Amino acid sequence: MKMRDGFSTDLAKSEGKYPRVRDIFGSLVFDKRAMREHLPKKVFENLEESMAGRKQLDASDADIVAMAMRDWAISKGATHWAHWFHPLTETAAEKHMAFTIPFEDGAPLEIFRGSDLMQGEPDASSFPSAGRRSTFEARGYSAWDTSSTAFIVKSAKGGTLCIPSVFLSYDGTPLDLKTGLLRSLDVIESHSMKLLRLFGQRGIRYVRLTVGAEQEFFLLDRPRAQQRPDIRFCGRTILGAQPAKDQRLDHHYFGAIQTRVLSYMEDVERDLAEIGMSLATRHNEVARCQFEFAPLYSEANIACDQNQVLMETMRKRAREHEFRLLFHEKPFDHMNGSGKHLNFSLMDSEGRNLLKPSTNQRKNIVFLTFLASFVYGASRHFTLLHAVNATAGNMYRLGGHEAPPAIISVYLGEALTSMLKEIEHGAAEFKGKPAFDLGLAKLAQIKAYDSDRNRTSPVAFTGDKFEFRAPGASQALALPVTAVASIWGWGIKRVTEMMESKTEAGADPLDAALEVIVEVIGLSRDILFEGDAYTEEWRKEAEKRGLIRSNTTPEAIDLLTEDSTLDMLEELGVYKRSEMETIHEIRMESFCTAVEVEAALMYDMLYEGVLPAISKQIILERDSMSAIEGLGIEDDAPWKNLIKTLGEAKTELLKDAATLSETKSRLADMPTRERADAIVEEVVPLMRNIRAKCDEAELLISADIWPYPIYRNLLSLSM
Repeated sequence: MKMRDGFSTDLAKSEGKYPRVRDIFGSLVFDKRAMREHLPKKVFENLEESMAGRKQLDASDADIVAMAMRDWAISKGATHWAHWFHPLTETAAEKHMAFTIPFEDGAPLEIFRGSDLMQGEPDASSFPSAGRRSTFEARGYSAWDTSSTAFIVKSAKGGTLCIPSVFLSYDGTPLDLKTGLLRSLDVIESHSMKLLRLFGQRGIRYVRLTVGAEQEFFLLDRPRAQQRPDIRFCGRTILGAQPAKDQRLDHHYFGAIQTRVLSYMEDVERDLAEIGMSLATRHNEVARCQFEFAPLYSEANIACDQNQVLMETMRKRAREHEFRLLFHEKPFDHMNGSGKHLNFSLMDSEGRNLLKPSTNQRKNIVFLTFLASFVYGASRHFTLLHAVNATAGNMYRLGGHEAPPAIISVYLGEALTSMLKEIEHGAAEFKGKPAFDLGLAKLAQIKAYDSDRNRTSPVAFTGDKFEFRAPGASQALALPVTAVASIWGWGIKRVTEMMESKTEAGADPLDAALEVIVEVIGLSRDILFEGDAYTEEWRKEAEKRGLIRSNTTPEAIDLLTEDSTLDMLEELGVYKRSEMETIHEIRMESFCTAVEVEAALMYDMLYEGVLPAISKQIILERDSMSAIEGLGIEDDAPWKNLIKTLGEAKTELLKDAATLSETKSRLADMPTRERADAIVEEVVPLMRNIRAKCDEAELLISADIWPYPIYRNLLSLSM
């Protein structure tokens, strides 16, 4: 009988009972409730100040916090602790340390000091650093991020206290994704506060970037999926013919969730509830066996941490339910891929959404100013939004099946676009569907949801937030969020400076804001697009507007080190040039490695499975012909043509396999950047050609001969 937090799950199933979510919510998080309960009042207040970024926690307070955190964690069953950080591999890393150690007389002693809490020393030499660290230069530091709460990850025989941390090399160079994220969040908060003060809002204590990231994924029957080397090692199929019943009728979308899948989802939800994360939505997605979780909005730093925990929790629970979980952006050809749609806005200390239109005059001017600031930032630094989504998986996903194209544009909706045009031209009326009054005679009325959602737009305003649809499902949130916070912070900074110059000359802040809105929207016209971003017409128009700066994934990764991007990030203090160059080199190497692994797997699958299967089918057909010799069969009989077709396919695949092997060997010694171009120009087209031939052959070969589970069987879950 399995026990979980003192609760018998077997007994619960037999009695049809589970603890209510509200009773377990946040039970494994050292949040403010736990802090108040376990810390002296003064220490708690000092920790709150540290969490808000207003002061550093001193050593004596750190010792008290560590002792309280240790006792709390052990009371919850934890046996170890770990500094939990996000290296540039985009996964979470942790080094478990035991609470209990033997003392002088051999008696056990539970130790966790303030120095342990504040700083750790994981090995930095084995993490990617783009050559900045040699193997013999092993020292690295992890440091507690007090703005994100510690939590416990339960295991079958205990648990681990995870302490969210940054990760730095010995010389202070960030080797993680959190450091840049925290810097960018400081930037957007400080400049948002300054802008709000111009509007007379001096009582606001803070402004937070809020994030809610929709997580799409596939679930397959694990035993069946594990029979495919491509799924096991690449997380996607690199061969596979389209099934007869695909997603064209969209039967799966929002359909009833299968009982087995629902049970998996409920387990994930309860695990996450214990660490204070609420999944607001669960549903079937468009493709067969595709699903989605959507969490409630939270502060951006915590949202990034929670998304990492979500993905790891989903992996663990999938194995228990005999599922194979796929986060790859394009696991199946001719079907929808999986994204991680990043919804974001700004919230002030009064709980107000700064992107939510209102009937209040001043609030609406604030809303328009913040909206225009983001549009302005995106118009000047759209290449950064493009670059942070340039991955091997997104190379196959972007540009079709509801995924936006790689070309960055911003969709505001018909009503808001029309209103901004009217303001720009000084008109007094807005011919739209009125829903609330903007409060000024010179402005019109606007309905928050007055236009349809544009699924082809990479960035869309959806009524009270922006949605960034380009990030891929397997990506860590931190870098896309850092990009959003940076360009928005830059836009807010520039808009604030423009407003200050006008108010210092005597202009009323509201009038100054309206003038600046008109000015920056006029400067941002090129980034705004309201139509179908899939069309060739838009691509041509985007090229005229200067929105296409790359045509391949390696070229898109290069945009990370574009001079204007580096200047902007250095100006804001988010990243130094050398730090961005490190990220650029690591992501370029990751791209090359991902495609090279797929190419190696394709070669293996050809020789281990596809080519032998073709040979077996040819032998089977020849044996059948021998059995009916003398019956007067025409020379052009279908099965004779089939043998010829299969023979030609085998010959061509043998040639292609040889070319693939030779190309891989030739590329191996190339510098990373040259190798990336060669992969795009030679390897990817060759793999696409091989796949097409294999998929044609699959349709001609008997099911009991074909070596791998086909799409029809993969995309069907057993009860």
